[in-house]
Amino acid sequence: MSVTAEEAAGAKHRGGRWIEHWEPENPDFWEATGRRVANRNLTFSIFTEHVGFSIWSLFSVMVLFMGPKYGISIADKFWITSTATFVGAVLRIPYNLAVATFGGRNWTIISALLLLIPSALCAVVMHPGTSLGTFVIVAAVAGFGGGNFASSMTNINAFYPEKRKGWALGLNAGGGNLGVALIQVVALIVLGTAGAMHPRIMLWVYIPLIVVAAVFATLFMDNIATVRNDSKGMREAVKDAHCWIMSLLYIGTFGSFIGYSFAFGLVLQNQFHRTPVQAAAITFLGPLLGSLSRPVGGWLSDKVGGAKVTFANFVLMAVCAAVLIVAANVKSLPLYEVSFIALFIFSGVGNGSTYKMIPAIFRAKARFAIESGAPETDALLKARKLSGAVIGIAAAIGAFGGVLINITFRQSFAVAKSGTPAVVGFLVFYALCFAVTWLVYLRPAAERSSRVALAAAQV
Repeated sequence: MSVTAEEAAGAKHRGGRWIEHWEPENPDFWEATGRRVANRNLTFSIFTEHVGFSIWSLFSVMVLFMGPKYGISIADKFWITSTATFVGAVLRIPYNLAVATFGGRNWTIISALLLLIPSALCAVVMHPGTSLGTFVIVAAVAGFGGGNFASSMTNINAFYPEKRKGWALGLNAGGGNLGVALIQVVALIVLGTAGAMHPRIMLWVYIPLIVVAAVFATLFMDNIATVRNDSKGMREAVKDAHCWIMSLLYIGTFGSFIGYSFAFGLVLQNQFHRTPVQAAAITFLGPLLGSLSRPVGGWLSDKVGGAKVTFANFVLMAVCAAVLIVAANVKSLPLYEVSFIALFIFSGVGNGSTYKMIPAIFRAKARFAIESGAPETDALLKARKLSGAVIGIAAAIGAFGGVLINITFRQSFAVAKSGTPAVVGFLVFYALCFAVTWLVYLRPAAERSSRVALAAAQV
């Protein structure tokens, strides 16, 4: 059944811009109105999430401005960045649930405006003499930006048909992830021109962008009325083994991306004694290329299968970690930087491939339920709800990987005066991830025993 654009995008629900009728799997509906509406929401979702990521990673660059006069040690700086990462991870579950409670458009507006709080606080406290505790509190509030990812991904997941989810989710996440790179570019410009004594310039750039993001969401985004919070669905999702397997894999991909994004500058300063400007001149390349590679991971997964891309990706990440260890031992800064940036690229590809696997798994379960006699509409709706729940859970758990990376680097430098012991631990974890991917989704025995695993590997 086809509907008009007005019916699809203009229906009123609870006094706001709510879409009452949405069936992206219907080809006639998708071509008539769905594609246009979905792409419009995707465009402004990307912008808002982009700004959110920038604010979440605000203290990854603010620590570069903290010279000797601040009295903040290297260990303290890792605590500050870890705090922002931790709070952002914790907030991803409630942010995920907020989409159904308030509506995707409405929550995008609210979550954007919340970013004004850490931005204003940071403008007040960024000066020598501020206590470590104060910086930790403000960094915690900056974690608001980390929650934006989960709500944005859950919202966009509902707009697109299954065969386009890999591309759409990869583009949404990659565009958001670019916020990490952009704020580091802005920091480099400020450090190179105004100098380390003028960190507040960063905030005068981002506060107007936050307001613009909220205005764009108000004017151009929509809510989908059929998206609902389902506590039973959440409970069912956490009982599914694939929820925890995918969360583990996402720790390895997104946890690496966000953890390295926060830590890269500090690692270069302490492993190779780079100045803040020298560190900032290279660190933005990692998040930039990692963000751009995320849609590539989704696209590749659409073509050859998410599990195959994920497996190959973890093998390459392990290789990069091994090269980092060699580079540190021979004191080769160019090799170290190239290997670190390659880790970012592969973490981005893995982010796209793992997120493609999640809806594929539950879509496969829906197909099996339909084959067993379940109503098609109910089965597909359940699949969307469960995949949305797992996306939120994996987003939260994966972000904790960033916390672990920063804490591990902190301990590594505190005990060994080097980041190499931490990288050894990361290498072991990547080996665990590619082993799990192979055992669960790719080995022949798994294919024979689990149709869902086979579907995840091939869809």
